[in-house]
Amino acid sequence: MKIDALSVGPIGTNCYILQDEQAKVCAVIDPGDEPERIIKAVERTGCAPAMILLTHGHFDHYTAVEGLLEKWPELPVYINEKDVTDRHTSGFALLFPRLPEKNQRYYKEDDVLSLGSLAIRVMETAGHSRGSVCLLVGDTIFSGDTLFCGSCGRTDFAGGSYEDMLQSLKRLAMLPGQYRVYPGHDRPTDLDFERRFNPYVKQGLRE
Repeated sequence: MKIDALSVGPIGTNCYILQDEQAKVCAVIDPGDEPERIIKAVERTGCAPAMILLTHGHFDHYTAVEGLLEKWPELPVYINEKDVTDRHTSGFALLFPRLPEKNQRYYKEDDVLSLGSLAIRVMETAGHSRGSVCLLVGDTIFSGDTLFCGSCGRTDFAGGSYEDMLQSLKRLAMLPGQYRVYPGHDRPTDLDFERRFNPYVKQGLRE
């Protein structure tokens, strides 16, 4: 397994390219902006893109989806359906506009997607949005805007809930073992560090 990261868009969203190097396939996680950069980064991996995975439906995590589908029209795009809308808006959008049936896919708690030999498990982690998910691959978590290094995602947008966020952080903290955490913004961290020092995780564990 190999992970390449790009910081894209005006607020530095982390877009990840998850690769099974033996199978020569990859998944693009949270293509938030700058589709040309993401396409070039995918092409540099030598892996064929197999899917786009969204941790939630905020614009800064999906703006490049349209550009990627122009390049690879058959790619499936996965998201939790709670973060999808039938309305197509521009700018500061907090729900993902539903795609044509050939591309649109949904995932939910405990779903498992296969990427070559990699198993990607879905964990619903509401709080930042109703449909937020974390993606677990081996000892790695792609946490979207649920868990950040020393912090957590905002809960004051429509669909957000601080109480739900604390419960989601508690569930993450209670996962057995150690995980490397790749968040939607800022730098990577690990779960042991967050259990020890993240005040929101610690509050969640007390709830």
